[in-house]
Amino acid sequence: MKGRPPAKGGTGKSGTGPRGGKPTGGKPSTGRPSDRKSADRKPVGAPGRGKPSGPRRSDGDKPAFRPKAPAAAKSAVAKPAAPKPAPAKPNPAKGVSLDVRQFRVKADDDGIRLDRWFQRHLPDVGFNLVSRWSRTGQLRVDGARAAPGDRIVEGQMIRVPPAEAKPEAAEKPKRVRVIDLTPDEIAYAQEMVIHRDEQAIVINKPPGLATQGGTKTDEHVDKLLDGLLFDAESRPKLVHRLDKDTSGALLLARSSRSAAHFAKAFSSRTARKVYWALVMGVPSINDGMIELPLAKQPGTGGEKMHVDQEEGLPARTRYRVIERAGNRAAWVELQPYTGRTHQLRVHLAAIGFPIVGDGKYGGKDAFLSGTISRKMHLHARRIRVDHPDGGRVDVMADLPTHFANSLHELGFDLSLGDMPLDDEIDRTPTREDEKRFARQHAKQVRKDRKGERRSRGGPNKG
Repeated sequence: MKGRPPAKGGTGKSGTGPRGGKPTGGKPSTGRPSDRKSADRKPVGAPGRGKPSGPRRSDGDKPAFRPKAPAAAKSAVAKPAAPKPAPAKPNPAKGVSLDVRQFRVKADDDGIRLDRWFQRHLPDVGFNLVSRWSRTGQLRVDGARAAPGDRIVEGQMIRVPPAEAKPEAAEKPKRVRVIDLTPDEIAYAQEMVIHRDEQAIVINKPPGLATQGGTKTDEHVDKLLDGLLFDAESRPKLVHRLDKDTSGALLLARSSRSAAHFAKAFSSRTARKVYWALVMGVPSINDGMIELPLAKQPGTGGEKMHVDQEEGLPARTRYRVIERAGNRAAWVELQPYTGRTHQLRVHLAAIGFPIVGDGKYGGKDAFLSGTISRKMHLHARRIRVDHPDGGRVDVMADLPTHFANSLHELGFDLSLGDMPLDDEIDRTPTREDEKRFARQHAKQVRKDRKGERRSRGGPNKG
């Protein structure tokens, strides 16, 4: 019948017809629905339908259908793999070798320890690193493991591992110094300054202010040093001391270099210090030397010194009488040649002339009646020391009020106080000195001739 639809599963002209007709042998599709269905079917060699029998050729000798490769595989085939980057070579620090080093032991090193050899020839390699190399077997002598204490022999070969690059030290942030002083304390500290240069500061310490802190001592010079920074980066450093009740010149170092220089000057006694003191009584010798050994007095906790001829340390003090007030008191200059604790006070008390106001060593006999102050009358008048940059620091400190008033009350002339040191005295003989020497020489010649005449007229005469 005309217009009858094809049976299900039919292939039209290309397949078996509804009535079992023969296949047409691959004629092109006519575009009917049955033809489109047969075109949409999977080929024989498609995945899931069994293995293909071999490469199939269609009409026109065209290549058969091939499945598409996955995207990843396609890209891998299309683009060659990028070459792997070469491992980065170590970048040794300057002067560091990354190769094992070999050293031949020379005659000069025969018999020395291995660690001593490193000190001589590889001083940058520390003992800890040598020990680690030894523990891990990296350090060898003639191929055998070696220890730092082993002795080496001339001609042996020392195997040294590669030097290790030191890690770069991280930059430390600069510390910001916090000055924990009030404006009044800073002003008070700076008012004491009587000399300042790039390396040194000299202050005139008032009586009653300790040099350093201690038990029940909260106010002291050391606490005020932050107020004396000025244009320097570090606070000044103490290089010597003054007793709490002693006033006068106190030297401070402004750098580590100058501190070492001044400390050496004090220990070697090249620094000169001159003190003024008001003493009870008047010494019979105007210029003398006190040489009495000093030691800590037992039972005082080291806070008091005394003369000890057996166990004391040597102590020398020179004194010169400047002026006297009858037999009542004397104004003296003192030069310590050693630096023992309380040396000047103990020495003067030991010879019977205690310092006015020094009840610790002079007792009740160390005080003058009337309007004379009961404070200590000991003052560091002058300090002279070689400067680290050349020249000298030579500074004088004015008297505190109570000391100046006492000298005025006793009628002393302040202009007489500053006497020259021995090395400042001009020893060049004057015309008068030459005449005096000539007279003494002529007198000695006459005396010698008179003795000769007497010997000629002796017992052998006649």
